[in-house]
Amino acid sequence: MYRMKRNIIYMVCATALLSSCHIYKAYDRPEDISAEDIYRDPASDNAALQNSDTTNMGNLPWQEIFTDPKLQALIEEGLENNVDLQAAILRVEESKALLTSARLSFLPSINLAPQGTITSMGGSTSNGGSGFVKAYSLPATASWDVDLFGKLLNASRQQRTAYLQSQFSQQAVRSQIICGIANSYYTLLMLDRQLEITSETVDIYEETVSAMEAMKEAGMTNEAAIAQTKAVYHQVKASLIDLERQVRETENALSVLLAKTPQRIDRGTFDEQVVPQDLTAGVPLQLLENRPDVKMAEMTLASAYYTTNSARAAFYPGLNITVSGAWTNGSGVTVSNPGDILFQALASLAQPIFNNGKLIANLKVSKAEEKIAKMNYQQTVLEAGEEVSNALYLYDALSKRLAQDKNQVEQSKKAVDYTESLFQSSDATYLEILTARQTLLSAQLTEVSDNVQRMQAVITLYQALGGGR
Repeated sequence: MYRMKRNIIYMVCATALLSSCHIYKAYDRPEDISAEDIYRDPASDNAALQNSDTTNMGNLPWQEIFTDPKLQALIEEGLENNVDLQAAILRVEESKALLTSARLSFLPSINLAPQGTITSMGGSTSNGGSGFVKAYSLPATASWDVDLFGKLLNASRQQRTAYLQSQFSQQAVRSQIICGIANSYYTLLMLDRQLEITSETVDIYEETVSAMEAMKEAGMTNEAAIAQTKAVYHQVKASLIDLERQVRETENALSVLLAKTPQRIDRGTFDEQVVPQDLTAGVPLQLLENRPDVKMAEMTLASAYYTTNSARAAFYPGLNITVSGAWTNGSGVTVSNPGDILFQALASLAQPIFNNGKLIANLKVSKAEEKIAKMNYQQTVLEAGEEVSNALYLYDALSKRLAQDKNQVEQSKKAVDYTESLFQSSDATYLEILTARQTLLSAQLTEVSDNVQRMQAVITLYQALGGGR
């Protein structure tokens, strides 16, 4: 017993000497992982975005970004019913239960196993008894793995990173659902507006065909002009059918995202939408704290770090203390009544000897995986910066392009009016009118598409900055 106590004291002293060893150290973000200068200035070819304003639109509630009441209702419905999000929430609960289990591993395990036996002695006893001997016991065993070298500590910390990672995964799914619903909603509004413009154009061509047939009867045009006009009419009407198909498919996809059967989606109009004008990316450091995918990559690195610590701790001995006690009336072949109490304590120390090669290999593998996780983390940060830079530039480019689209539509309308006037005076052919109208239709559809793309650039930037989490 004295020798066992002395060994335990030696182990405690060794633990104190090793307190500065790497196996006890908690994870810290590597100093060479940085997000500085990863936002590229949309107005410059090479310079980083100079933004000292800490305001970050990714920190705004999604209700302030998407102000359409019907869109807000759809987002709320999606957050409540979407299958992927509900599954992510359940995974967080699973990970939380595993974390609780890992923390409880520091405590002793206690087992209680009541037992009772009846033994026949081959006949009646001398005092007239029944010939049966009754023995019973109430044993209890407590076992405790003493965490001298951080094996349980690193396992618990690693499970905590898994729990945090599940939370960040839930945030990522939430952000994807919010932005996915908004993207689909704006796509529907774009298709509605393009459908409206194309329908008006089809009506114009129908009237034109009727007018030209009347003009042919009066000898003012010929069959070739009518055929050309009808061909363009059928072309535009075919595009109308294609737009209707796209509307139906987008509605169906959005319905599934909302976890309901394909159906019509109640929505507003294209002209009612308000696009945020003040886009703020905030300081780059916020990207490391806000983006769920970046935080997930960091938790992967932290988990690999604790795996390496556990591989180091495996080289050190493990100490297990077992204590057992029982109340029994059976001891050997004798039976006593009342029962007696039995007690036993055992401490065991296990030091790896012959599997040292395997432990070294595990440590090398763990270190390699940690380096890979670090590289992936840095790569995720770079990709996040790329997404923010692309979204900023896309919004800036589309804002400039919309100004050109507006001018193109205005000039195309004038061209149609001028060509029709010239046609009335026989200074232009009807083919020129058809060309002018086709140009106007194309310009109008492009303007609507670019408007929606600018809305979607805002959504992309919001998600790239960790919005909706």
